[in-house]
Amino acid sequence: MKIAEEKCQKCAKCLPFCPMGAIRLKEKKVIIEQDECVECGVCLRAGVCANSAFFRDELSWPRILRAEFSDPTIPHKKTAIAGRGTAEMKTNDITGRIKRGEIGVAIELGRPGVGTRFREVEKVIKEVTRLQITLEEANPISSLINDPKEGTLYPEILEEKVLSAIVEFKVPFARAEEILTLLIKLANQLDTVASISLIGRSNPDGSFPLEKFLIQNGIKFYPNGKVNLGLGRPLAEL
Repeated sequence: MKIAEEKCQKCAKCLPFCPMGAIRLKEKKVIIEQDECVECGVCLRAGVCANSAFFRDELSWPRILRAEFSDPTIPHKKTAIAGRGTAEMKTNDITGRIKRGEIGVAIELGRPGVGTRFREVEKVIKEVTRLQITLEEANPISSLINDPKEGTLYPEILEEKVLSAIVEFKVPFARAEEILTLLIKLANQLDTVASISLIGRSNPDGSFPLEKFLIQNGIKFYPNGKVNLGLGRPLAEL
């Protein structure tokens, strides 16, 4: 995002609207720190500027990634889905991708209100790859991997900053303890905030193996359920 100086009245009313704090008052000018801006477009869509001083130039690679991962109105080229680019885990009750005996894992970096560089995303992918775990192909992160064997991203994108990015994969339930160890290790390595989402099917009797596992390991969690109605014929019988 940029500011047209000739339109800016230097009122500074826009400063609180930037999630990254990239809009700043400097030497009696309102500026946008380009390295901190994630191209989310909030300042533009908020309509806080009476003179419409905010604008966005056409973005090229690799800066376009900032908008694709941060602006909910811009779809990813790989998935054609706006926002973070994947609805895979959220629609599991329809797609049936995660079966009984499996765990879906989503590691989201950057939210709330901090953002993340792709170098931090690469740290997660490297560790997941080291365990010979395959990432979710429908997630746009997969298209940014330069070396699948090492789990490295394209070097030119590592310093690009985005509002958030999600690393998604699934594993057999038998690997739950291994994944827990991985998550504890990653928590001490990341220079950003991270949240972990785990998805698992219930047993026929209504009990939740994943819930029991987390309680046994002393992991505090927030249980959540999502049922997508009217999206088609459910495939999640098993």
